[in-house]
Amino acid sequence: MWVLTPAAFAGKLLSVFRQPLSSLWRSLVPLFCWLRATWLLASKRTKQQLVWREPDETKEEEEDPPLSTTPTSVNYHFTRQCNYKCGFCFHTAKTSFVLPLEEAKRGLLLLKEAGMEKINFSGGEPFLHDRGEYLGKLVKFCKTELQLPSVSIVSNGSLIRERWFQNYGEYLDILAVSCDSFDEEVNVLIGRGQGKKNHVENLQKLRTWCRDYRVAFKINSVINRFNVEEDMTEQIKALNPVRWKVFQCLLIEGENCGEDALREAERFVIGDEEFERFLERHKEVSCLVPESNQKMKDSYLILDEYMRFLNCRKGRKDPSKSILDVGVEEAIKFSGFDEKMFLKRGGKYAWSKADLKLDW
Repeated sequence: MWVLTPAAFAGKLLSVFRQPLSSLWRSLVPLFCWLRATWLLASKRTKQQLVWREPDETKEEEEDPPLSTTPTSVNYHFTRQCNYKCGFCFHTAKTSFVLPLEEAKRGLLLLKEAGMEKINFSGGEPFLHDRGEYLGKLVKFCKTELQLPSVSIVSNGSLIRERWFQNYGEYLDILAVSCDSFDEEVNVLIGRGQGKKNHVENLQKLRTWCRDYRVAFKINSVINRFNVEEDMTEQIKALNPVRWKVFQCLLIEGENCGEDALREAERFVIGDEEFERFLERHKEVSCLVPESNQKMKDSYLILDEYMRFLNCRKGRKDPSKSILDVGVEEAIKFSGFDEKMFLKRGGKYAWSKADLKLDW
């Protein structure tokens, strides 16, 4: 068998067809052999190229495996009961269940072992159950036995007494008090009214106690139809919280909208542009931390009263199985948690009062 270059092949082909018909067949046989050899060689090279690429693709997949979610910061809504009736509330009193204290501690230990660094206790109103004693014992457990870097609470502030600070203040890093307006009439419209008690005056008292007992003071505000035009700049600056978390009013099916909801929050909702105007009005407040609906919805790890992670990706709260039954690693797979958005919105910050280095 002989092998030709393309130029030689062309010359050979021309000479073949100049030969008599009787010798044409004998001349064509080597040409067919050459074509067959060329085709086999090309096929072999193609297969080698394919085999060479496959390991690279496999290697690339091995280098980037799916990352497991670490519960760095967890929001534990251990009760749904509350003494206020905020119209936009997105974690309503659908049950009155509260875990036995030892079971709650067991769940918190599981979270610590899975990588939890910060726990935030919320509700409902967390100071309502057992007059704050249940909460105080959990706070002390997380700081002394689990030695978490940060233990925080979100409360409406109406039920907190100075005695609680005397007993448990040293174990608490941050107290966040919900305040949506510095106009008491607006607070009543929203649902943060309780008889003769003045929500704003109570806020001032709590600010003083936080300073006296060395607890970092934070304010949470939900911006809605009733307060979106308000200017809170001077009041926030005077209170000087470590953070002023500003949320856009959010609808959650089954909680504050829909057939099974205990609230009808549609009348509280504002648009993105209105929310941006509120933020622009308060741009001089250095401690402001804004959270639009897009940032907020999937960037929180939320545990309900049964210690189930709540997935809000479909606009409602779909629970996982309890971490007490299946463990943290299994339950967190169904949390819908967006870890990238958590970091992007500044979810991890100097959250220990030792790191905050506050001038008490």
